Amino acid sequence: MHTQSDSQELTDLLTVTGEPEARVILFNDDYHTFDEVIIQVVKACDYSFRRAEQIALIVHYKGKCTVITSDYTTCQEVAAVLSEIDLMVEIEPVEAEK
Repeated sequence: MHTQSDSQELTDLLTVTGEPEARVILFNDDYHTFDEVIIQVVKACDYSFRRAEQIALIVHYKGKCTVITSDYTTCQEVAAVLSEIDLMVEIEPVEAEK
């Protein structure tokens, strides 16, 4: 079972160094298999199978997961690759800390 701490640690791992501008959120659907999602996340982000599997599990159980937090251009590229197989994704801006 995944805890909130596990999810936060994974989110921390997914943050690219530098000033993040946006994040790519992957949403759960009833059409894609775990393997399809995992393979596409690996392709989009060059993540390990294990890391992509963790993302797929979070998406399955929580309904969504941040795949990457980075600059806007990188987020657009990642979202485009995930969308190649019609995965539901959204790019949202990262709020600057005050």
